[in-house]
Amino acid sequence: MLSSHTLADPGKMRDYHYTGPVEHRFSPYSFNGGTVLAVAGEDFAIVASDTRLSEGYSIHSRDSPKCYKLTDTTVIGCSGFHGDCLTLTKIIDARLQMYKHSNNKMMTSGAIAAMLSTILYGRRFFPYYVYNIIGGLDEHGKGAVYSFDPVGSYQRDTYKAGGSASAMLQPLLDNQIGFKNMEGVQHVPLTQDKAVQLVKDVFISAAERDVYTGDALRVCIITKEGISEQTIPLRKD
Repeated sequence: MLSSHTLADPGKMRDYHYTGPVEHRFSPYSFNGGTVLAVAGEDFAIVASDTRLSEGYSIHSRDSPKCYKLTDTTVIGCSGFHGDCLTLTKIIDARLQMYKHSNNKMMTSGAIAAMLSTILYGRRFFPYYVYNIIGGLDEHGKGAVYSFDPVGSYQRDTYKAGGSASAMLQPLLDNQIGFKNMEGVQHVPLTQDKAVQLVKDVFISAAERDVYTGDALRVCIITKEGISEQTIPLRKD
């Protein structure tokens, strides 16, 4: 039973007053940063990514590349939520093994792109928080790049950037490779050496401005001889 002293003090009664429902929010996603990039040439393709895995202002790992080898002629770059990146690449790998055992051959880069589109669209109501870029050689041996949104829409490009620093990388690629909004410029074919050097330069520039991009650059070069890798150090702060 409340005492007369308690009833006389409205402040204490206010502590027990019902203020209405409280909504608790939970997000199943987390953004882990990172940047991926792909460039296609006449007989080669390049897929590159940084190796920083972060969340907010914390760095979880400095050696977590976002390039995953799928076949001898295809590499995928994934950025976004790292958990979804790992799950998606495992699903793709399992589907590739099923296709190999059923058809006694490996998928081409174009077929992998079409398959990934159906996988992403099948999860459109609870999508994978992943931005995917596929780089490889097509059935004619020419370089090909396929870029995706999280729900499966995709297109073939000559070059594409995705991830946290994509807004900085894409305009530079438009200028140096696409020659956008430039007059009187000779459109010379992109050589492999020039493409590799350009990829290094744009990532060094991105690491200067984007806190989610840095530590090291992993470059995968895809040719008819196979896939070779290079690692270049970036800013670590």
